[in-house]
Amino acid sequence: MRIDFGIYLLVLTTFAIPTNMRIHADEPESHHPETLRLGIIGLDTSHATAFTQEFNRDEASDPALVGLRVVAAYPHGSPDIESSTSRIPKLTAEMEALGVEITESIADLLTKVDCVLLETNDGRIHFEQALEVFRAGKPVFIDKPIGSNLAEALAIFRAAEHYKTPMFSSSSLRFSSAVQRVRAGDEGPVLGCSSYSPCSLEKTHVDLFWYGIHGVELLYTCMGTGCVSVSHTSSNDFEFSVGRWADGRIGTFRGIRSGKTGYGGTAFCSQGIQSIGPYEGYKPLVIEIGRFFRSLRSPIEPTETIELYAFMQAAMLSKQRGGNPVHLAEVMADADAEASVILSGRLGP
Repeated sequence: MRIDFGIYLLVLTTFAIPTNMRIHADEPESHHPETLRLGIIGLDTSHATAFTQEFNRDEASDPALVGLRVVAAYPHGSPDIESSTSRIPKLTAEMEALGVEITESIADLLTKVDCVLLETNDGRIHFEQALEVFRAGKPVFIDKPIGSNLAEALAIFRAAEHYKTPMFSSSSLRFSSAVQRVRAGDEGPVLGCSSYSPCSLEKTHVDLFWYGIHGVELLYTCMGTGCVSVSHTSSNDFEFSVGRWADGRIGTFRGIRSGKTGYGGTAFCSQGIQSIGPYEGYKPLVIEIGRFFRSLRSPIEPTETIELYAFMQAAMLSKQRGGNPVHLAEVMADADAEASVILSGRLGP
């Protein structure tokens, strides 16, 4: 079946994130204009405490983090993913020990902060949580996965656009030094890439959304947009995706569930072959979040983030179809229609 790639691009480029909003218009006089108060939603992931420790150092570890401080957090996240819900009491206590105020609701949190990190592990509830933030006009970083499926991710981007609220989402792997050198063209144009990462599954989410996203983010950081189709196969021990780009390039992702695991891969460039590992911690991502909160400009084009989620959705559909190629145009069209249903009656003035 022939897929109109132009239609796919039209859907993909519908989304743009505004960058001209003013932060916290009703700022009290006692609040120093160079200080930004940060709030965290969701204490069901270790990212919450790790990011807070980086932001709240006595002396900022990077100029981008000067004047940014986590001051409040709303703890509740996933209602039923045990690996997430079981963490909340411990992480809440750790946040209190760091001097962070724990709020009873997202609405209460939003009165105390200028910018938000949505850290809830469960992508299924991101839309409802993010909608409160968008309506309040607070810039927000949404941790992975944006949603539990592509339709939810699209609905979130469309809601952010409607409320003219800056947002971005990314795995920390995108900003590791080796992959950024490839992205910058240090070895010339990227001709192909193979990435890998751990890939545990969560039954409530599209397969690669839960953890494989780390390796897919590496793949897209190197390859950029333009993937046309994905073929996918799997076993108990691995997931394997092959993407074909419109210009003929091939990119692959291996998700690991057995044996030695890690994060990395290889970029095949015109002037060299470059390793794109290993994982370098959260600090590179935290710095980018800090820059985003100051500039209100996403470090990633929304179209790239949307496409990498479409890649993962297509991979799952290919798996269900016995490994046959699935065009991203197909999953984008279906998800766009589903996103319209999610948004129906939800976007006010």
